[in-house]
Amino acid sequence: MNRHRTVFAQLLDLAPRWEFNECVKRHTRDFLPRKFSYWDQFLTMAFAQLTQRESLRDVEVSLAALGSKTYNMGFRTTVKRSTLADANEQRDWRIWSDFALVLIKEARKLYADEPLGYEFDNAVYALDSSTVSLCLSLCPWAKFRKNKGGIKLHTQLDLRGNIPSFVLISPAKINDVKFLDDILIETGALYVMDRGYFDLARLFHFATEGAFFVTRLKRRVFYCRRKIFSRSKKDAIRCDALVDLRSKVARKKYPQRVRLIEYYDSDNKRTFLFITNNLSLAAQTIADIYKQRWQIELFFKWIKQHLRIKAFFGTSENAVKTQIWIAVSVYLIAAIAKKKLSLEPSLYTILQALSVSVAEKTPILSTLNSCQEENNGVGIPNQLDLF
Repeated sequence: MNRHRTVFAQLLDLAPRWEFNECVKRHTRDFLPRKFSYWDQFLTMAFAQLTQRESLRDVEVSLAALGSKTYNMGFRTTVKRSTLADANEQRDWRIWSDFALVLIKEARKLYADEPLGYEFDNAVYALDSSTVSLCLSLCPWAKFRKNKGGIKLHTQLDLRGNIPSFVLISPAKINDVKFLDDILIETGALYVMDRGYFDLARLFHFATEGAFFVTRLKRRVFYCRRKIFSRSKKDAIRCDALVDLRSKVARKKYPQRVRLIEYYDSDNKRTFLFITNNLSLAAQTIADIYKQRWQIELFFKWIKQHLRIKAFFGTSENAVKTQIWIAVSVYLIAAIAKKKLSLEPSLYTILQALSVSVAEKTPILSTLNSCQEENNGVGIPNQLDLF
């Protein structure tokens, strides 16, 4: 019965508490603080994300206005902005990072059977990063340029369900290609990345680990065709060939032959040169897979539009990372809810409904399904939909 339980409490039931407690124990000795527990901190920050609060004072006032409803939402203490600020400042951000990884694992299981739109049985990942700007005078630890601060959110996105399978937060000045050194390469998986990740030595490491990659060829990387599979002047696939790299330095870094696909985009009147070590997929499928890389761009735009990762409640490195990881966790919990509850509305619609109904004592299934958009074939203007 949900008569006395709020929508917020029902949503947070989907977060595994035992796993959460294990994450806390792993990174702290003070597992049971006297007043403001770790779970209260997570609930408060999740509430701030879902209702798009602007500041610590905004969070405090909003929760105080709900009065006794906060008990039914799961809170067991009165939240003060100074207490929340201290918790974000002092409590190890790795707690929230580990918990996000737990949610990632659960979400990926739920979306494992999502269709890709093309024939490929193994996992397909898109790699990219997004810079989050910070005020340099408030966050001197995040120095990026002379008068600018920032951090980078490196992400490996599983294209089956658009679930982030690995996230790394680094200083903004770190080159994107170094992210390839941190990911765990999965045998048989296919990794899609833009030209910024072009590094022959690192790409060869994918090949030696039994994984596949698709990326764009950088300018001034010369090659000679050794075997031509197909060639056309009219089709989208202008050339599909096996090539050798001509430079001695390039051959030392990548000693094997590589497949090169020349693709002409008639809509934008542009020619793309893709390279891959996968020889079994059709050339058009390779081009379609690279086009799917746009999903990670949508992911970054989506979370910046709908979650609080641009305005921060704290200025320390620990507070900023805490807020980002909890924002990722809220995204994952919403994605898990959509799948477990078989919800029809888009993730955007679900989060919009949650933002105004978190304190309502109604069944979450009826609350979220009742906000289904009219399916008239026209999307909501200026909104990004990942599901």
